[in-house]
Amino acid sequence: MKVLLQDKESGLYLKEIGVTTQDTMDAMDFLSSSRAIEFCAIRKLNGMQIVLRFDEQHFDIILPMIMQRRHHHARPAHAA
Repeated sequence: MKVLLQDKESGLYLKEIGVTTQDTMDAMDFLSSSRAIEFCAIRKLNGMQIVLRFDEQHFDIILPMIMQRRHHHARPAHAA
């Protein structure tokens, strides 16, 4: 399985920073979805989706990404 990043609008895959390709064999393989998400978050890349490419099964799973920052609210301390 390959974990790829695809531009939602163009359908092109990320080959390297600033470079895209139509060929999934030339695209950057992130090895895990968490690495692909972290890559996009660090570089503030929007409009991307994760593609899980299964060569033997001849199908892909597409996971759209919405980059939103989670707000962690402090939980009130419970009295014992």
